[in-house]
Amino acid sequence: MEMKPLLPPIVVNGVTIPAERIAAEAQNHPAPKGKPGQAWKAAARALALREILLQEARARGIAPEPAELAPGQWETEEEAMIRQLLETAIRPEPADEFALRALYDGAPERFRAPSLYEAAHILIAAPAGDAAARAVARDTALALLDELRRVPRRFAELAAQNSACSSRQNGGLLGQLSSGDTVPEFEAALAGMEEGEISAQPVETRYGFHLIRLDAKARGAILPFETVLPHLREAREKAAWVVASRTFTAELVARAEVSGVSLAAEAERKDR
Repeated sequence: MEMKPLLPPIVVNGVTIPAERIAAEAQNHPAPKGKPGQAWKAAARALALREILLQEARARGIAPEPAELAPGQWETEEEAMIRQLLETAIRPEPADEFALRALYDGAPERFRAPSLYEAAHILIAAPAGDAAARAVARDTALALLDELRRVPRRFAELAAQNSACSSRQNGGLLGQLSSGDTVPEFEAALAGMEEGEISAQPVETRYGFHLIRLDAKARGAILPFETVLPHLREAREKAAWVVASRTFTAELVARAEVSGVSLAAEAERKDR
């Protein structure tokens, strides 16, 4: 069913954005069921802001030079013009090394090397979307956990008999693990355990339920400022670019003559 315009014509500095373009763009803006008008308005704002940026790029005489985004995938000319405009016009404040040093000195414990773990697990697998299978897997894991509480030395035996992971062939041993080697739920469980401990409850992940034994862990050392400085500088430069981008966009919106839609809120949300 064709979507009917829910807004008056959108005009940006005398240029009308066709309703057909807004309807097509609205497909990229989800809205609550039964409220297509919200998607329409979001699409209208996005296209109006895009038109303002394109008009500014043309006014500056920017010739599009599309970049390759991925092998065989290139920007459109309009995308290239907007990118080039932003690269030309936005001048974020450079990162202040003294401020970054103060940030580091304020909480150096936040800047640690990855922790290392030696662990073993028993995985009772269940598909993520199958509630019935997940319930059965949890019950199985709880029953195994009860047995481990009584006889912890049976971990390797129970892993060999029950685990859906290939590590069962080695008593559930996973070898040395560091940050990023496992799914977040598993890693969080390791971080909260003491050496020699078996997880107090089965740990649920997308794969199923895990019984974890932590054999050893070494907390990462605090990294020196010189090591983390490039990462701090990159994060600060990205944040500064966002601020400068919002300011530039807001200035363009303030100068533009736009009817049919309000861009004030859109300018504030830009690049968040």
